Amino acid sequence: MSNPLPDPFADRPDWAPLPPRPIDVVPAVGGAELRGRRVLVGLPGLGWRGDLRADERVVQGSRTYVPVIPEHEWYRAESEQVEVFAPLVPVERVWVETVGERRPPPAPTGSSIRLVSLDVPTRRPPTPVFEADAVTGRRVVHVDGGAERRDLRAVTETYSGADGDICVRVAPELEWYRWAWRGQAPTTLEVPVHLLWLE
Repeated sequence: MSNPLPDPFADRPDWAPLPPRPIDVVPAVGGAELRGRRVLVGLPGLGWRGDLRADERVVQGSRTYVPVIPEHEWYRAESEQVEVFAPLVPVERVWVETVGERRPPPAPTGSSIRLVSLDVPTRRPPTPVFEADAVTGRRVVHVDGGAERRDLRAVTETYSGADGDICVRVAPELEWYRWAWRGQAPTTLEVPVHLLWLE
């Protein structure tokens, strides 16, 4: 069998949900409120680090900094009302994740290699979960009836559900992280794979 399986969403039939809006990244030097926002830090030409949350800007002398906290620590601080260490990162090295606008899909290039600029963090288009190699622990978006549910993590890989649907179990991010610091298993929801995208 040399032919690949047909794309079930080719020409997007009426029953296929629209993908969620993509995540865009914008420089934190603008005036947007930062507290609790997802951020990336890094240096152009070097690389970027994610899974971080920001607090409000701090001005020391003539420099502006952003307190940046690993996401699991941010959730613990918010949930348990505890103090956590937040290193100060110069504002010009911080980029804020925002939910962008839908764009038409890019035209196929014929190559599976996608080159990016090292000047700014890369925009990540949503990827259908059924196209991913592995999903456990990854950020996912559940799209149902046009509504986007974000701040979710996949708790399982794809499996065959009780009704025969291919599914993934997801949990709210707070519960995903609470599972790590308390050992308390999260409440999960079984979601058919065609309603899930990697964020």
